Amino acid sequence: MVSEDVLRTHLQELRRGTVVVASLVALRRPNYGYALLQRLTDHGFPVDANTLYPLLRRLEDQGLLTSEWNTEESRPRKFYRTSDEGESMLSRLLDDLAAVQTSITGLIQGVDR
Repeated sequence: MVSEDVLRTHLQELRRGTVVVASLVALRRPNYGYALLQRLTDHGFPVDANTLYPLLRRLEDQGLLTSEWNTEESRPRKFYRTSDEGESMLSRLLDDLAAVQTSITGLIQGVDR
C-alpha cells in the first residue's frame, strides 16, 4: 500500500507544471491573486498562496502575464491577465500536454509506436 505522504508528493509534482497552464487559461480574463486561488481550487487545482504569488510574479517577469492596479475599490488590487506572449506559450504548452496525454493513453492501452 502506498503511503499518503508518497502519494501527496507525486500528486504535487504532477500538478506543479499544470498550474502554469491552468493559470494562463484562467487569466485570459483579468483577475487578482486571491480570486485566482479560489478559481483554480474550484476547478481542481488547489494551490498554496505561497506558491501562486511568486508564480504570478515570475510569469509577469517572463512577459507571459500583464498586470495593472485597480484602485477604484477600498482596497487596491493587482489584476493579472494573460499577455499575447502568454497566449502563444499557452498554445504550445497545451499542444505538449495533449501529446503527453496521448502517450500515456498509448502506454495504458499497450499501443506500440
